[in-house]
Amino acid sequence: MAAVTYELIKKDSRTKARRGRVNTPHGPIETPVFMPVGTAGTVKAMKPEEVRDMGAQIILGNTYHLYLRPGHEVVKAAGGLHKFMNWERAILTDSGGFQVFSLGAMRKISEEGVEFRSHIDGSKHMLSPEKSMEIQNALGSDIMMAFDECAPYPADRNYVKNSLERTTRWLKRCKEYHKNTEQQSLFGIMQGGMYKDLRKQSAEEIVELDLPGYAIGGLAVGEPTEVMYEMISQVEPHMPKDKPRYLMGVGTPTNIIEAVHLGVDFFDCVMPSRNGRHGKLFTWEGTVNIMNEKYITDDRPISESCNCPVCRSHSRAYLRHLFKADEVLALRLAVLHNLWFYNELMAKIREALDNGTFADFREKYSGNLEKRA
Repeated sequence: MAAVTYELIKKDSRTKARRGRVNTPHGPIETPVFMPVGTAGTVKAMKPEEVRDMGAQIILGNTYHLYLRPGHEVVKAAGGLHKFMNWERAILTDSGGFQVFSLGAMRKISEEGVEFRSHIDGSKHMLSPEKSMEIQNALGSDIMMAFDECAPYPADRNYVKNSLERTTRWLKRCKEYHKNTEQQSLFGIMQGGMYKDLRKQSAEEIVELDLPGYAIGGLAVGEPTEVMYEMISQVEPHMPKDKPRYLMGVGTPTNIIEAVHLGVDFFDCVMPSRNGRHGKLFTWEGTVNIMNEKYITDDRPISESCNCPVCRSHSRAYLRHLFKADEVLALRLAVLHNLWFYNELMAKIREALDNGTFADFREKYSGNLEKRA
C-alpha cells in the first residue's frame, strides 16, 4: 500500500472542485490545501510552531537547495527533515528539477540528467533521476516529486515534445530507484508546455505508471493566465479521480480559486512570503501596499476582518514604520499575515465545498482579492 492515499469526500455539483483528504505517515491533510514553501528547511522568517498555528498541514522543501546546503547526508544523520527542522506534519519535497533548469547557462541537459554549477560556490554537480530520489529518500519527505524537465516559455513544439518524453523516461527511472514506498510516495509530473495535444500525451504516459499522485508542472512560467487554465482543463479529464492532483508553483488567490474550480487539490507558491517581504499584503478586501504614505498614521490593522496575530496586535502605521526602518520584525509580521491569509483562504474554500456553496464563493472572490484595498 502506498504511503500516501487519497479519499474523495465530496464532489462539487456545479464545478469540478473536489473536497478530499490525503492520508500521510505524518497525519491527514484536508484538501484543497496550500503548502507554504520551506525551500531550505524553513518557511522564511517563520518558526515551525508559527506555521503550524496558522493552520498549515504540509510544507514544501527543496531537493536542490538542501542537497547543496547543508547536504542530504547531514539531514539524514539528524533523523530526516521532519526532525531536523522540528516539523511534525507532512512534508513534500520538490525534485530540484525546476531549480537546475532555472540556472540557464550554468547547466547542461543530457539523457543522464542535468550537470550544473552551484549558485553558491560554482562547484560542479550532476542531478539525475536516481540522485534526486537518493536525496529525497534521505530527507524523508512524505511526498517525493519525480525529477522532470520544465520547458521554458515560450518554447517550440519539437523542444517541448522531446522534453516531455525525456520527463517520462526519467519518471520511470525515479520509480525504479525509489524503494521506500511504505513511508514515502512518489508523484509524477505532467509537462507539455502550452500545447494541448502534448499535455494530453504527457498525462496519458505518466498515469500508466499508477503512482500515488500526480502534478501539473511547467505552468505559471510566464504564460497568460487564461492559457494556464486551459492547460489545466486539458489534463484534468486524464487524471485519476482517486489520486491527489497538485498544481506546482501556483499562485495568486484568484489562481487558486480558479484551479480548485478546475479540479486541483494541492498548491504551493512563494507569493505570500515573497510579496510579504516587499510589503505587499493580502486581505479579503484586496491587497495593501503597506509602503504607501497614506498609512503613516493609520492605526487600523492590516485588515479588520483578519484574526491573525499581526492584525490583533499591530497597526498599519507600525508595520509601515518597521519596513521604512528596515527592521527584521517587518518581514516576520508581513509573512505571518500573508501565510495566515492563504491558509484561511483554503479553509474557507473547504468550508464552501462542504456546504455546497463553492460556486457562490468563486463568484464573490475570484478576480477581486488582488484588487487594491
